[in-house]
Amino acid sequence: MRWFKALMPKEHSFFELFARHSRTLVEGAESLQGMLRGGAEIEFYCDKISQYENEADNITREVMMAIRRSFITPFDRGDIKNLIAAMDDAIDQMQQTAKTVRLFEVKEFDQPMQEMGAIIQHCAELVVRAIPLLQSIGANVGTLSSITEELTRLEGKVDDLHDLGLKKLFLKHRSGNAMDYIVGSEIYDHLEKVADRFDDVANEINSIVIEQV
Repeated sequence: MRWFKALMPKEHSFFELFARHSRTLVEGAESLQGMLRGGAEIEFYCDKISQYENEADNITREVMMAIRRSFITPFDRGDIKNLIAAMDDAIDQMQQTAKTVRLFEVKEFDQPMQEMGAIIQHCAELVVRAIPLLQSIGANVGTLSSITEELTRLEGKVDDLHDLGLKKLFLKHRSGNAMDYIVGSEIYDHLEKVADRFDDVANEINSIVIEQV
């Protein structure tokens, strides 16, 4: 039995995997921000987002395999699955944004889109801060609560920018090209969904904290 348990992942391996995944969120968000600046490097940043999304998928699979192999997990298996899934959904939505940009060959981005990108990057940085704190939840309840509250606040700010951006987009194109409005609104929707997924991450972290304290 001792030999068998030695083959099982240690508890800290989950936190290492969470940390690795959270770094792909930051790198993906930085690339998203680069893409939203427009210009000649759009394709470069779209490629980067796809690269980080693939890395995130691989890490997610590692987490799922580790759950199946482990006797002991740092917290409930369902919470582990939900947290990594919410994180993975965030970078999936970044990739969906990049796919839309590529599909419709968008070259320029409105200011509210760029502001949404900056907030998304901040959300990713907050998740990177929060993940290591889950190893000692009792000592970090206050900090974790502050981070999740900030993530929720930022999601609300993105919602406001989404509505503002759609209004400006409508006014800009109401007498012009309807397709430009449709494409722009789709990009706005994807960016809003990225922020929504980060809010989901905040909710999963809160759920873990509540169960562990």
